[in-house]
Amino acid sequence: MNIQNTIENAVKDAFKNIYNTEIESVEFQATRKDFEGDITIVVFAFLRFVKGNPVEIGNKIGEYLKENVSEISDFNVVKGFLNLVIDESTFISDFNTLYSDENFGTINANPKAKGVMVEYSSPNTNKPLHLGHIRNNLLGYSVAEIIAASGKKVYKTQIINDRGIHICKSMLAWEKYGNNETPESTGLKGDKLVGNYYVKFDQEYKKQISNLIAEGKTEEEAKKQAPLLLEAQDMLRKWEAGDKKVVELWKTMNQWVYNGFEQTYKELGVNFDKNYYESNTYLLGKDVVTDGLEKGVFYRKDDGSVWIDLTDEGLDEKIVLRSDGTAVYMTQDIGTAIERFKDFDLDELTYTVGNEQDYHFKVLFLILKKLGFEWAENLYHLSYGMVDLPSGKMKSREGTVVDADDLMAEMINTAREISEELGKLEGYSNEEKERLYRTIGLGALKYYILKVDPKKRILFDPKESIDFNGNTGPFIQYTYARIQSILRKADFDYNVTSSGVEMSLHPKEKEVIKLLKLYPETIQNAAKNHSPALIANYTYDLVKEYNSFYQSVPILGCDNEKEKIFRTRLSKKVADTIKSAFQLLGIDVPERM
Repeated sequence: MNIQNTIENAVKDAFKNIYNTEIESVEFQATRKDFEGDITIVVFAFLRFVKGNPVEIGNKIGEYLKENVSEISDFNVVKGFLNLVIDESTFISDFNTLYSDENFGTINANPKAKGVMVEYSSPNTNKPLHLGHIRNNLLGYSVAEIIAASGKKVYKTQIINDRGIHICKSMLAWEKYGNNETPESTGLKGDKLVGNYYVKFDQEYKKQISNLIAEGKTEEEAKKQAPLLLEAQDMLRKWEAGDKKVVELWKTMNQWVYNGFEQTYKELGVNFDKNYYESNTYLLGKDVVTDGLEKGVFYRKDDGSVWIDLTDEGLDEKIVLRSDGTAVYMTQDIGTAIERFKDFDLDELTYTVGNEQDYHFKVLFLILKKLGFEWAENLYHLSYGMVDLPSGKMKSREGTVVDADDLMAEMINTAREISEELGKLEGYSNEEKERLYRTIGLGALKYYILKVDPKKRILFDPKESIDFNGNTGPFIQYTYARIQSILRKADFDYNVTSSGVEMSLHPKEKEVIKLLKLYPETIQNAAKNHSPALIANYTYDLVKEYNSFYQSVPILGCDNEKEKIFRTRLSKKVADTIKSAFQLLGIDVPERM
């Protein structure tokens, strides 16, 4: 039982003994820095159970706890707050327990339990991954890792949008203007090559529109009648009819893109347990709509299209099948969700998708509930804000998107420039330097994005993210490397606790231990809230507290052998926790910096 549970039970006993009253719960909070104490009880919360002066109630409860709880050595009351001083031996005992736990903070999943699926990335195969995909991938991957650390089985997945008119636009442009070039012949990654033809289509399409307008067409007529668009629409019809030549080209160009994506995912450090493809799922859901019609969940309009009326739930009417019998995105998403629960023994399904799709997922989840799927209660939309750069908004068809590969390369290059300016890498081989630049650059990118609450929009500033001071990845990585340097210099076995000499804890040591003890709870809260930001900012707080400790007391230069060993162990556990937390964020830590 942890100290908070012990105190809570003792406070309940105190109310029975002193006031002959039962209380439901005890409200704790961190003790303010300007008060003496390690944990604080909010006395005001008890006034609904007993009437009286908060200070007087606090003193009575404090006296009872001091007499009956061995871990409490003293207390003080400030207004309506009871500040408890925890005995030093309890801190030391708690620390020794968590120090010896190699998996501190994380819980292994029950192999028989249901799993959680996290969907992220879900790109289109007509262009490379961009800055928005980076936030999506980092969020989805990190949330999956955090949920796994909280004790659940996790399956990571993506649905690749590999069909539709946008794919045909790239294919048609390559056919017309590509001169049979390939990733091999150009030296370009496949996703970049295909993305170039998506931009090329848009450029040529706009020229045709201008020409048609010059011939007297309205802009609307010109957009619909441009020969390129008509050819792309024809190509899509041929693909859906299984035309051999079109399907072969589609397979070839998609494979180029998949190979390119794979390289980007590897560099970004994310992975998937299963891929779903829209070309396989776009017909899913049509049978479900038929069943829903029979159950009265959907209704058919006079033109033959099928709809659902959600106006009673504050939403609107939504189409689920067109009049010609073809599916819409909603139909496909209904079918894919059902398919996933058939493929895997799932308890929860999380979709990592930008907040512009908030309404879509409200409708999807509500339709699945109305269709009678109990698991629909456990669907979650991890909605996140857009990422902006100081230069402004991005548009992929105009070629103004910030390419994910280019951004990662820029981050590594910025890390190289800053590290070389600081000039602290004497004795490193070129290979070691490049590995370190990559660790710092990608760590800066990931941390800057993940430290922000997912729901908030981000203005991403590459230079600011790579600062070695403040709430940044490199600042935390530097502290980890500093601790590794201390451990390398330790010429004694700090894993064995020494006996004999007594020691007392410095207040800074107690503060670090208090924060370490919060790590398991932080993981659980981050999993529950689908928020890597809670892990990121916890790690920053831990590092700040450790640095304050590091500057306040000697570690290896300590005269008291027992204190020297304890402080080295404390440093090691802080480093282990930084590494563990950063793994949950998909960030590496350097042994030297």
